[in-house]
Amino acid sequence: MNHYVTGAAIRRLREKQKLTQSQLAEKLAVSDKTISKWETGRGFPDISLIEPLAAVLGVSVPELLSGEAIINTNRAANLLRSHLYVCPICGNVLYATGSAMISCCGVTLPPLEAEAPDAAHTAVCTKIEDEIHVAVDHPMTKDHHLTFIAFLNGGRFEFVRLYPEGPAEARFFSRGHGVVFWYCNHHGLFSQKI
Repeated sequence: MNHYVTGAAIRRLREKQKLTQSQLAEKLAVSDKTISKWETGRGFPDISLIEPLAAVLGVSVPELLSGEAIINTNRAANLLRSHLYVCPICGNVLYATGSAMISCCGVTLPPLEAEAPDAAHTAVCTKIEDEIHVAVDHPMTKDHHLTFIAFLNGGRFEFVRLYPEGPAEARFFSRGHGVVFWYCNHHGLFSQKI
């Protein structure tokens, strides 16, 4: 794993909780000098202290390890907490319903950030009876193609894997409104609400 908690993250989170080094040390049953070493980069917390440290600092373990706050405006809504990951080496596609530390082929994968579609990556979503047909006018060559199209709706995630030289389209059972995602192997993830 490439990530481990940094001293700057510990200090920032400690100050956000309005704790002194001594107060944090007392809660973790370590010395205040130990906290100072962590914050100045002269030492790291033992792995057994990561969960208690995250709890005292009011963050999840992935937030502590990444040093970034994971903020959702509505934590109950799966649409806002879902993340897609694509391995650049083997092409595996992974879906998580919340924040996660995911690695594949020895690489820690960042969550993909969906962009609004541009002229070269526009999806046409058509409702046909009880299905939604999604088509993207996109090259499907071995070098440049869409890898998948997915539909996220309520508590359901439907995924259609696409292959070079095949059609860039998919059908999903219509369950109301949702978000369609598609991934271009050159330009990344795109999304559109329907």
